[in-house]
Parts: sequence; C-alpha cells; structure tokens
Amino acid sequence: MRLFKNTEKAVFLSRPNRFTIICDLGGKKVKAYLANPGRLWELLLSGVPLYIEKTNRPELKLPYRVVAVYKNGQPVVIHTHKTNDAVRFLLEKRLVPGLEEAVVVKKEVKKGCCRFDFLLQKGSLEIFLEVKSCTLFTDKVAMFPDAPTSRGRRHVDELARISNNKTKGAILFLINSFETEFFLPDYHTDLNFVQSLYSARGKIMIIPLAIRWHEDLSLASKIKLLKVPWKVLEREAKDGGSYLVVLRLSQRKSVEIGALGKINFKRGYYIYVGSAKKNLLKRIERHKRQRKRLFWHIDYFRAVAEISSVIPIRSKDDLECEIAKSLKEISDWKVPNFGSSDCLCTSHLFGMHTNPISSVQFQNFLQYFRMGRLTKLT
Repeated sequence: MRLFKNTEKAVFLSRPNRFTIICDLGGKKVKAYLANPGRLWELLLSGVPLYIEKTNRPELKLPYRVVAVYKNGQPVVIHTHKTNDAVRFLLEKRLVPGLEEAVVVKKEVKKGCCRFDFLLQKGSLEIFLEVKSCTLFTDKVAMFPDAPTSRGRRHVDELARISNNKTKGAILFLINSFETEFFLPDYHTDLNFVQSLYSARGKIMIIPLAIRWHEDLSLASKIKLLKVPWKVLEREAKDGGSYLVVLRLSQRKSVEIGALGKINFKRGYYIYVGSAKKNLLKRIERHKRQRKRLFWHIDYFRAVAEISSVIPIRSKDDLECEIAKSLKEISDWKVPNFGSSDCLCTSHLFGMHTNPISSVQFQNFLQYFRMGRLTKLT
C-alpha cells in the first residue's frame, strides 16, 4: 500500500508555527503545510530530510505539504490525516491483532460526546475505534502523546463509558517504527491522558501496533503488537520527579542572584535543572510566573529571562544530579554554584548559544531520561 505517489525530497530548515514548515527544495526555500499538531521535537531537527508533495489545490495558501521525515535512516510518516487510510488497509487485510474478524462499517462516527475514526462490526459486537499516530520513539520504547491532548483524553473516557456487552471501545496507536518493543502513554507530557488510559485498560481494547515504511513510503507487510509494561507506569507516572526550565536571555545582563551575588550572564539560552518529589506541576507553574517572592536562585534569573519551555521528567528515582551531570557534557558553558547549594554538583544552570530544542545532542539526552532509561525497568 502506498499513501503518497508524487513526493519530492527536501531539507528541513525551520517551523515558524505549528502547521508551517520552511524547507530547502533543490536550493530554493519553500513553505509547506504540516498536518500534525504534535511537537515533533526529536524529528524536526535542522538539516533532516523530508518528503513533501505538491498540494495541487489553488485555494490552499501553501503549495506543498510535508508527509514524512527521516529518522535513523528510515521514513516516519507525520501526515496524520493519512494514518486512518493505513489503518483501514490493515483492517481490511485482517492484520490488526484482535480485530481480524472485524468489518469496517463506517468512518467518522459520532457516539456520545465524541467522533471516532471507525465503526467496526465483529459478529454481534459493535466496536468504536479511535486511531492515534505515534511518532515519538527510541530504539525500544514508543510513547504517545508528544504534546498535551485534552481531545485524546475525552476519546479514552468516552470509549470506556460506552463499553458493555454489545459495544466495545478500542484505541489503536499506529507506531511508526518496527524496531520498538514497548509502548507507554507519555506520562511526562500528559499525566491526565495517562491516568484516563490506565483506568480504561480493563474496559477498552488498547492496541499498540508497530509498522515500517519503505523508502518509497509504501507500507511494509510485517506488523508487530507491542507490550505495554503497566508496572513501569504504576511506578513512574506520579506528579513528582525532575524538570528542565529552558530560558532565553536576549542580551547580556548582570544580575544579583541572592547569596551568590552579582553574576554576569551571556546572551543565549539557559537550561535549569530542578526537582520536586511531589506537586511537580505546581512547582513548574511557579517557575512560569513572573510575580512571586524571590527564594531560589532560579527565581532571580527568571525575573530577567524569558521562559522558552518547561520539560518534566517524571520518575520515582531522584535523577536531578544525574541529569545535571549529563547536561553539563553537552552545554556550551555553566554558571558555577547556581542552584546546587544542597548537593555536590558544580551547577544546575547551563548555557547554550542556540535553542537546545533544535539540538540533536539535547534531544538524545532528553529521550534517554524520558524513555531510554525505562528499558532497565521493564
């Protein structure tokens, strides 16, 4: 099966907003539409190859759309509107575990408060199926979502509510990597979605399905049902752990930092490493606020720097100092003694000349602490 026929290769340059990509097509800068609301931090890195196609629709503002991106030498389809076409093909070929005898009755079906991707019939049983495209993965672990999704949570809650002897809810995560072995809902990114899925696990079908795309964007025949290590989720998915605050300082400044005194800060991006054993979300919200009583070192710096992003790393283990040590290895400089008065670390604030979100090294670091280390717990 091929979802796309006339694609061209381009190179990713930037993403000025959620649905627009600027890329290099044969030496010419072009804008392309991205049908994917996810963050895609670990995929859309400067210089990565893209597959794009002409829209051939004059009414659209952008002449191209992005359909896939390369990761680890293989294409990853990020055009979410086409995910359902791939799933329908797999359903019709009877390749989806647990749904081999199900027949597609209708697409885009409203039930209760939600609209679901498919209505299936399996004997006398009606099955409402919701499909999610999963593009966040490491060598062994895949996660969804990569951005908060209140819509996804509503889907899960409604699927659980309508499930009974005659009607069944099902959610299929189409994972764009055949090499992965485990699937987990991303509790770092959206704890509410994870709690809903965990509560619904005995009521609805949860189908994490790994696939592979060939070079020509045709779908490979082999598929794989991944394991869900629920015990890892029970251990790790709490409102506690570590976090990174990414800040931007637009110009060089001299700032009084509590007992540390006056510190000269370079222009650039800064990453602060912190932790909260409980109430992690409240701690993060406090950092985001400008107006507050200045207490920690980071409070003084936050008063003059703009927050770019805050990234939770939830865990039962105390990872703060390990994270700081690893971040030190990939940063351009550190601010001595900042935020580390209660540990043996030399600093918990590190600087980079460019936005770390666009750095391959930073993304590899982040994926290890959020995903890669979990293989030791499975």
